[in-house]
Amino acid sequence: MNKSILLLSAILFLNYSCKKTETKSEQSETTAFINETVKKRIDSTLKSFIDEGKVAGISTLIFEKDKEVHYAQFGYADREDSIPMSRNTIVRIYSMTKPIVGVALMTLYEKGAFKLDDPLTKYAPEFENMQVYAGYDSINKKVLLEPLKRPITIRDITRYTAGFEGRMPGVPRLQGKDDPTNKENTLQEMAEKLGKQPLAFQPGTRWAYGVSVDVQAFLIERISGIPFEQYLRENVLDPLGMNETRYFIPEKDRYRFAATYNYNRETKEMTRMPDTITQILNYYKWPLNRGALGLTSTLDDYQKFGQMLINEGSLNGVTILKPETVKLMRTNQLDESIKERMWLPDRGQMGFGVNFGVRVAPPVDAEENNGVVGEFFWDGAFSTLFIGDPVNDMTVVMFVQLSPYDQIQLHKKFRDAIYGNFVPEAKN
Repeated sequence: MNKSILLLSAILFLNYSCKKTETKSEQSETTAFINETVKKRIDSTLKSFIDEGKVAGISTLIFEKDKEVHYAQFGYADREDSIPMSRNTIVRIYSMTKPIVGVALMTLYEKGAFKLDDPLTKYAPEFENMQVYAGYDSINKKVLLEPLKRPITIRDITRYTAGFEGRMPGVPRLQGKDDPTNKENTLQEMAEKLGKQPLAFQPGTRWAYGVSVDVQAFLIERISGIPFEQYLRENVLDPLGMNETRYFIPEKDRYRFAATYNYNRETKEMTRMPDTITQILNYYKWPLNRGALGLTSTLDDYQKFGQMLINEGSLNGVTILKPETVKLMRTNQLDESIKERMWLPDRGQMGFGVNFGVRVAPPVDAEENNGVVGEFFWDGAFSTLFIGDPVNDMTVVMFVQLSPYDQIQLHKKFRDAIYGNFVPEAKN
């Protein structure tokens, strides 16, 4: 009798446990941010760009709570040779190089090699005696210059307020014939030439895209005493297992290198850009490996980088940065006094941390890029994108090779697919 009761109790307990486990699984599915509804929305959105002939190939990879929750691929990496876009397709990430270089720089910061408010010239005398553009004398056909009102700091080059030429409206191109970022220069030669150019504006007064991250690459080489690319690989890429992220693509891997396509909004035609132009940067070992651009990568490789950042500096037992350093990178560094911010406002309610944008306020309307406060992200010239979303513990990587940069609202519609329809904040 007692044995029968015990057996019955055990059966009931097992049944209850199984039901409880199933319920948890069901709850996990319903509470997941990237649920089945969102996945279908993402897929239909991406496929529509292929069907409309605006994109040749596109792929995305999303992780939530350290787990892969969605992978999608549509179209071709090489339309002419019918090579499909795939997980191991290699793409040009252009400015998505910048966050990786920023992490490398901050590994030196953690070691106490510099402070953010140190003057740049403390480590790089190549930038001493710089002057600032103050207007143009049209009568004498002469650029007017003025002295610095304060030194350029390392914080300036991490938040893009240093004053380096940034193609600001009304400011002429100042780099001239010296061409500091020519591929034939070394980082040392780049710094020497750049230090002789006038700044476009006084440090700390504007946000402007330019060569700040190239200066970061030079600083990494100068402070560490190790060639920049070697330092990047030994301290960021190799520890994270990012073996497919590199400047130079060896011949054995070139069959995986995606072609690049241009979409003309007026004619609604998509044409392949000449390979002789799009491949030249990564098929040769140039003296200059820039901090601002030049790396190629795969979805999984860049997802590892995003995961490290969302996990506050660590991945798979490897620590690249301390949590407080990652939080610093993900914190807005732009003062309210910095009103002129080039095209940064086009990305939404954005501030800027260390080499990527950070969302400081919710979208104000349905026309703005969707996202959550605390998000950090960046994109690339050929329309690639990565998003880190700490609120939902999510990282998103989207790869495409589309030029000019997102003329088709790809990022906007992709974000809407992830986050749903815009809902204005309730007013008190």
